[in-house]
Amino acid sequence: MQKTDKTPLWVFLAFSSIETRKGALILVWSSLLFSLYCVPWVEWFHEVEWVKLLFLIDDWSWVAMMLPMTFWYWLSLRWVDKHLGWSN
Repeated sequence: MQKTDKTPLWVFLAFSSIETRKGALILVWSSLLFSLYCVPWVEWFHEVEWVKLLFLIDDWSWVAMMLPMTFWYWLSLRWVDKHLGWSN
């Protein structure tokens, strides 16, 4: 991402070490997937043994942190797309 004088700090902090749009998309999608993993699936499928082994999180604290971060990355991606901040 190319930093200009008009780039807000919150956008710069989200993508300060990411050079390309593809890298930013990977960050957004991986954050979304990890957010889905952080849902405490054990609460709903407590009788299924493989769910207990695969999904180790049993409270909502990680989801409460991951969803705002994913939203922040997505908003930053939209801002950079709108203001043509990616390198060619």
